[in-house]
Amino acid sequence: MSSKIFTGLRFILAIFVLVFGANKLYEFLPPIEGMSTEALAHFTSLETSKILLLSGVVEIAAGIALLTNKFAALMSVILMSVSVNTVLFHVVLDPPNIAPALALLALNCAALYNYRSSYKVLLS
Repeated sequence: MSSKIFTGLRFILAIFVLVFGANKLYEFLPPIEGMSTEALAHFTSLETSKILLLSGVVEIAAGIALLTNKFAALMSVILMSVSVNTVLFHVVLDPPNIAPALALLALNCAALYNYRSSYKVLLS
């Protein structure tokens, strides 16, 4: 039963990061309302330095890996850096809009837990 739950969570995470990663490349979702000036300045600097583009590519690659379950354990670890940075951005600069970032972090933690046997060799 738990494998079905983790499969469902993996698909939700995959769709989540695919949509938001593609949005960083094509900007089809409406912009976030009510961002502080500091958050907007930081977000703008990330856009102009092409860091958001790199983050979008990583999210799309992770989403594809999670959908196909190929290299999903590796991409879950790589995606954790995106998840933590997203939460930290919202904690420090944009607390009212933190809910999707926390959902991303929770789903990523569930994916890491699901693939925990893949990391035993690395952590021994």
